[in-house]
Amino acid sequence: MTKRTTKTTKPEPTAAEAYAARRNDIARLMDVMQMELDKHAEGAKADPRNWGHAGDLGKVREDLINLVGFMCNMDPEHVLAFLNDAE
Repeated sequence: MTKRTTKTTKPEPTAAEAYAARRNDIARLMDVMQMELDKHAEGAKADPRNWGHAGDLGKVREDLINLVGFMCNMDPEHVLAFLNDAE
């Protein structure tokens, strides 16, 4: 006698479900980013001569410029122009 096993497969998520899950992940990551920025600011305040803190934020800023450019379908130069207009 052979034993028949049923294969249970998890159904693939719909595009809407995947979108909602990823949007939720992004919102959570943005919350974490804000908490980390606050902690980073404390370190920078405690050691104001340390250029490493400014360098860290330079890297984050560059990555965010590229990310915003991707999301807005614009070149990073246009994002930079947007930032410069705010000054």
